Amino acid sequence: MSIVPSLRLEKVAEADFPTEFGNFRIFGFTGTLGERVEEAVVLRIGDLEGAPPLVRIHSQCLTGDVFHSLRCDCRAQLEIAMQAIAGEGRGLLIYEHQEGRGIGLLNKLRAYELQDQGADTIEANELLGFDSDLRNYQLPGAILRYFGLREIRLLSNNPEKVEAAESAGVRVTERVPCVADELDTRESYLRTKREKMGHLL
Repeated sequence: MSIVPSLRLEKVAEADFPTEFGNFRIFGFTGTLGERVEEAVVLRIGDLEGAPPLVRIHSQCLTGDVFHSLRCDCRAQLEIAMQAIAGEGRGLLIYEHQEGRGIGLLNKLRAYELQDQGADTIEANELLGFDSDLRNYQLPGAILRYFGLREIRLLSNNPEKVEAAESAGVRVTERVPCVADELDTRESYLRTKREKMGHLL
């Protein structure tokens, strides 16, 4: 019987973090699994005890989150999540460093180039020699346990994130849709997410 190695979680920093959406607390975490080290940033607001809080697991997207790209819906989902969590006055946003569904920033730009030539997001990743989605959700699961969460309401359109939370021993009592406005520039991207990746859009 093979033994699955456990991820070692370490909190490396914590500070006050005022934003335009509300006053959060920001945390920095590392997760070590064998030779691999991942990083995540967490924004927390309010008291997480009691009824299941609102949680978003968000994968880094420099092009969307920082440069306001309209090729994807990442920044829109991030803002929807921060606004919703701050609006409730309690909740958690886990921001994972898994650019381009885990293929990295420069490979993601190579994928953009292939998409300009007619490939969809999955086909572009595969043409570069990657699976359609390389993300791993062990780190968010460990973070949820760190904050003592046994039940959450998950802001996501991705069934895999629901499964990841529950496989970490955290019950998802509700999947809360996180749907951005439809734009011509991201129509193909969203269609691929829905039809090929099973996202609930």
